[in-house]
Amino acid sequence: MKQHNLARALALGLAMALGATSATAADGPDPNRVWVKFKKGQRANVETLLRGNGGRIHHRFENIDAFAVSLPPQVLERLRNNPNIERIEVDAPRYPLGQAVPYGIDMVQARDVWDANRDGVVDAGATTGAGIKVCVIDSGIHGAHEDFNGVNLSGGHPTGWNTDTCGHGSHVAGTIAAANNAAGVVGVSPGAVSLHIIKVFDGPNCGWSYSSTLVDAANRCAQAGAKVINMSLGGSTSSTTENNAFANLYSQGVLSIAAAGNDGNNRHSYPASYDSVISVAAVDSNKARASFSQYTNQVELSAPGVSVLSTVPFVNASMTVAGTGYVVDLLEGTHVGTASGTLANGGRCTGTNAAWAGRVVLCERGDISFAEKVNNVAASGGAAAVVYNNAPGGFSGTLGGAGPAIPAVSMSQEDGQSLVATRIGSSATVSTVSSNQGNGYAYYDGTSMATPHVAGVAALVWSANPSWTAAQIREALAVTAEDLGTAGRDNNTGWGLVRAKAALDYLNGGGGGGDDGGGGDTGGIVASVGSISLSTTAKGKNATTTATVTIASSAGGNLAGAAVTGCFSGGVSGCSTRNTDGSGRVTFTSARYSTGASVTFCVTNVTGPNASFNNTNACRSN
Repeated sequence: MKQHNLARALALGLAMALGATSATAADGPDPNRVWVKFKKGQRANVETLLRGNGGRIHHRFENIDAFAVSLPPQVLERLRNNPNIERIEVDAPRYPLGQAVPYGIDMVQARDVWDANRDGVVDAGATTGAGIKVCVIDSGIHGAHEDFNGVNLSGGHPTGWNTDTCGHGSHVAGTIAAANNAAGVVGVSPGAVSLHIIKVFDGPNCGWSYSSTLVDAANRCAQAGAKVINMSLGGSTSSTTENNAFANLYSQGVLSIAAAGNDGNNRHSYPASYDSVISVAAVDSNKARASFSQYTNQVELSAPGVSVLSTVPFVNASMTVAGTGYVVDLLEGTHVGTASGTLANGGRCTGTNAAWAGRVVLCERGDISFAEKVNNVAASGGAAAVVYNNAPGGFSGTLGGAGPAIPAVSMSQEDGQSLVATRIGSSATVSTVSSNQGNGYAYYDGTSMATPHVAGVAALVWSANPSWTAAQIREALAVTAEDLGTAGRDNNTGWGLVRAKAALDYLNGGGGGGDDGGGGDTGGIVASVGSISLSTTAKGKNATTTATVTIASSAGGNLAGAAVTGCFSGGVSGCSTRNTDGSGRVTFTSARYSTGASVTFCVTNVTGPNASFNNTNACRSN
């Protein structure tokens, strides 16, 4: 997991002072309200000028030689040319900083399930995850965080489970279940699932644990009534005992979900690579496999895992300009401290400039390294350096080592350009001092961040019908995943991007496994399973199972040329689609699994020369 250390200063509040003549909220901001900066010694002359031109003065700021005033639009240009006025700029509206929806929430179709009209309010009667308990095995949770207010934290183990010294567990929990409120972020479930917390990591760097500790934690999850276990963790060494423990939990109806690993290679990570556990890979906002995400034959699903915004117990960096908070990210290697000064535009900061002395300098990204920009600001006597992006959005960066003795942070292109246009000369403060046990928000990278998206989707879908089995939920997530990259299952992203709405539709009998494309005239033919036979071949400790299926047609005989989707579950998992031959027959062979394990095979869909599929008697077990 890579931490971007970007802390959302969402609690900085509203910086606008409201005068007696302020418009009501219903009226909206005054489009003719501006700042007028007058030249030294010209306050009285400019005030007379403003009032004489119909201006309504809201505030007079003696310390910065400025008025806040509403003026008729026809006089603005004339006043800009007055020799006593230094500048006129928009008195920009400021709003309370509210809830953000991380990109992954919509990418996995969470709000398609509970906020289809995107009005920010949970739809009446919507499936939300309520009634399902997710157990998070991690570094604990900062239970006092504003985004867990109202979330059912059912308990945990050991003492101190509701604290989090490294932030990893809180970040994971936020992706699953951050509340749908006016603050921070929202989870895959809008604060409706129950969370049970087992703390196996501690310390500022999370530390480490053992496979036996993990098994104990998973058993505690099951004993607490959890249907889903999230494990954003792993290691490269397998354990037969640990494998058997998770197989037992799966047979008891518990769905375990774990991170595929962050080494960017094809090595297996455990527990993710056990057959009874769903292994989750990470993709970015463009649905491309993250470079760090491990790619193996055990990867089953993928989910957003790059620049994932979620809850953390601390605020690592902050910036205010004229009392308004902005989102910033530590540049790795920065000096830890707080600095204030008037805001200066440094362009791309490719050289030094004596005018930057004592100022907070905005530097656009590009041309030279971050370290060179920050060093140029420091060499000029600057108080702090703020590097803003030269492309939409924010970014994380490094100074490549210890930086000079000034705070250095990064900022989004949008905020940087806005500050250059409207706030140069304003008072600014930058802090890189961490504040622990607060209402922080941070961007993290990792398959650890992808995993809770899948756990959240599983809980969300399962809550529509808690009598569904773990195998049914697992099958639905695989069958309805959005295929990415190579057609069918691949080692990079498994069956593809998990999709909540598609999986729910599938389980409710409405399809959901692909695009709604026309299939031509099928003549009303209904396909069904004529027969399924399973044969198992064992070689030492490993076995494979072959399913031979015939597809019957309601028009009589068997159905040739049909696309049949079949899924294995139990001791081995995986789905694929194959076509029936001229006699309506098709075969599927599983991956290898441990000899003696129980395997179930189900035909989940049939398309082609048929209008619909009757899934009666579509499953067999060995």
